[in-house]
Amino acid sequence: MDRSVQSRTLFSRASVGIAILVATAVLVGCGDTVEPGDGGGPEAVDGSIEVSEEQVLAVHQRLLTIDTHDDIPFDFATPAADPGVESQMQIDLPKMERGGLDVGFFIVYVGQTERTEANIAKAKADAMIKFDAIHRMTEQYPERIELAHSVADVERISAAGKLVAAIGIENGYVIGRDLGLLERYHELGARYITLAHGGHNDIADSSTPRFDLGDYEAEHDGVSDFGRQVIAEMNRLGIMVDVSHISKQAMLDAAELSEAPVIASHSSVTALAGVPRNVDDEQLDALAANGGVIQIVALDSFVKAVSPEKRRATSELRESMGIDGFAGVRALQGERRDEYEARMAEIDRQWPRATVSDFVDHIDYAVERIGIDHVGISSDFNGGGGVDGWDDASETPNVTAELMRRGYSEEQLAKLWGDNLLRVWRAVEEVSARLKSQS
Repeated sequence: MDRSVQSRTLFSRASVGIAILVATAVLVGCGDTVEPGDGGGPEAVDGSIEVSEEQVLAVHQRLLTIDTHDDIPFDFATPAADPGVESQMQIDLPKMERGGLDVGFFIVYVGQTERTEANIAKAKADAMIKFDAIHRMTEQYPERIELAHSVADVERISAAGKLVAAIGIENGYVIGRDLGLLERYHELGARYITLAHGGHNDIADSSTPRFDLGDYEAEHDGVSDFGRQVIAEMNRLGIMVDVSHISKQAMLDAAELSEAPVIASHSSVTALAGVPRNVDDEQLDALAANGGVIQIVALDSFVKAVSPEKRRATSELRESMGIDGFAGVRALQGERRDEYEARMAEIDRQWPRATVSDFVDHIDYAVERIGIDHVGISSDFNGGGGVDGWDDASETPNVTAELMRRGYSEEQLAKLWGDNLLRVWRAVEEVSARLKSQS
């Protein structure tokens, strides 16, 4: 659906408190679309409902809000990247508290490298650094945040008034070919694993092959034989199978192979932004048939296609500052970060970023296609995520505000913000209990 936004509600991260500009967004044209409500979504989807700050905050505070993808640096929970204080990170405890973001899946991400014994050993060691960092955060701030190992933990911790940390692994490469590591990672708190990332691994093909690593377009034509064993063991242990990042065929294979519902922890829809990382209608349908959930991601270039001119300008900026890719951006500190952000802001002014409205278009599309029971929300903060209006955790109420303007009820908001994800997680726990009892 094409929308022209005349004005937007902004809970600004720059504010001392949370400020809102009550506004109206007007639908000016949507072409041929599914009739509103076909997927159990709102009766009105044109964004024309006026909502006040008080209304938004009252509803938002009653919701259990879950963000399924929040990256962390390797020095997380150290003085250099302390989550307990205001920081340059997009997500930290003060921002979660201020923005009413209740649950964050903090991510054990390790990038794909050439599959040598030495590189696999390093990937495993790097994974442990991030596991240790997440545990360290909860040990440093036990009165503010606690690690959840189950749906019951999430509900108990949230009821006690604390933030909830959960753990996801991004890239099954961190197990190498050792199935036994799945149990170890589960013991440490991992409750989902993204089967592959950028580049194929021994489990599955990636949606973005790494030709510099010798990848072909497809290595396994989907999920490998070893990957089938991985999925079966994840089902047995109670680890959610995450199909973000993997190739279309691998995603379809995983949805068919898994005895439990799967998740796409941070993906948007190809119909509105045709990038390989997003999912198309066939994949959405397969996800719904499996009983799973897609966590629509608020990552600018996955929400709104980036023009070649903007890509070129961004590349030239990074080259001029000696920054090597996005990993180099994440490593920036102090004055160099300030300089980069100021110069990037100039580029964004010339070629505007995606907005919360653009992001919610993807939610609308998925709801209309596969039903509201199969759609959730994620940010990919600290990993490239963020759109104008939801650029860090403190701005989380803006998403609720935009959804309310489009007519989503409080019950529907609860499903999108967390109930759907918890339903899948609970189903994964039930499948695990059944499989363990059978063995």
